[in-house]
Amino acid sequence: MKKILFVATIPEHFHYFHLPYFKYFKELGWQTDVACRDSGRSLENCDNIFDIPIDRIPFSKSNITAYKKLKKIINENNYDIVHCHTPMGGVLARLAARKSRRKGTKVLYTAHGFHFCKGSPTLNWCIYFPIELFLSRKTDCLITINDEDFSLARKYFHAKKIEKVNGVGYNCDRYFPVDKEEKSKLRKKLGYSDDEKLLIYVAELNENKNQRMLIKALNEVLKKEKNARLILCGEDNNNENCKKLACELGIENKIDFLGHVENIDEYFHISDICVGSSYREGLPVNVMEALACALPVVLSDNRGHRVLCRDGENGFLVKTNDYEKMAESVCKIIDDKDLYEEMSENAVELVKPYSKEVVFHEMKRIYLQYIRG
Repeated sequence: MKKILFVATIPEHFHYFHLPYFKYFKELGWQTDVACRDSGRSLENCDNIFDIPIDRIPFSKSNITAYKKLKKIINENNYDIVHCHTPMGGVLARLAARKSRRKGTKVLYTAHGFHFCKGSPTLNWCIYFPIELFLSRKTDCLITINDEDFSLARKYFHAKKIEKVNGVGYNCDRYFPVDKEEKSKLRKKLGYSDDEKLLIYVAELNENKNQRMLIKALNEVLKKEKNARLILCGEDNNNENCKKLACELGIENKIDFLGHVENIDEYFHISDICVGSSYREGLPVNVMEALACALPVVLSDNRGHRVLCRDGENGFLVKTNDYEKMAESVCKIIDDKDLYEEMSENAVELVKPYSKEVVFHEMKRIYLQYIRG
């Protein structure tokens, strides 16, 4: 029986992005295994889920244990393909598969956004670029998800093949435009009024996602749009610094810190504009989902946002931390109904190439090279 092993830091990564591929390989008759840090989440169409204590912090001691366990798993199971995701999953799996690769195992790595890119801190280039350069020689196929990473990989790295796909894709069965009647109904259900101007950002609260910029921008927007409100969905891993800032500015009653949310689609459906403030993105699914729900976007200018936002067509790009320009852009969209409608229509049309169906066929093309080979 043919075998494939998927590796990532946490099972949630697979749950949200890769279940269709598990099903695909099971239907082909392959043994489909997963290695990640156990959180108790079950995964469909998996034969084995191996618990390895991967830590996102690169120099954590637990990663040494994770490497040893992963190496043993790979060597004992004689996999035909090892496909790794997430930065530490990619590092540990490619190191652990070196012996197996010499015996014919094909090693694939999907880079969901290199930590080094245009505008990244010099420290990121000094630490992460040499690691990726070294590991590229241990990679049969390096899969990138945006043009900047694809160009960089082709210029510097030594993987046998370098491919690009349109991210991990959004689910068009959940994320789609709704009419005013449905929007009003959902707002009532979730506790919002029809006259509120709802801005939304879906992301873990951390330093990279930079939600402080959004809070400062909202403070400026409220000077003109009294009914504006910010919805933040995502676990707080930033010591409640955002809540503290909101309190300092006196706008804590205008921001909803919702934590982890399962019904994200409903919150997109009730919102008016998607905002994003991160320093670094690969190709963000949250923005894809917002666009698919016909939301114009106002985003910080980074490589992932530049792919999805055509400035002036489906939203606006602003310099990172330029919260005044972000506020100005938000107000411009709110104030101009014709502009809003145009951007809303463009949002839905321009995001279509990033659906899960399209990405699945892109990935299937890549997999077939190794399934048949």
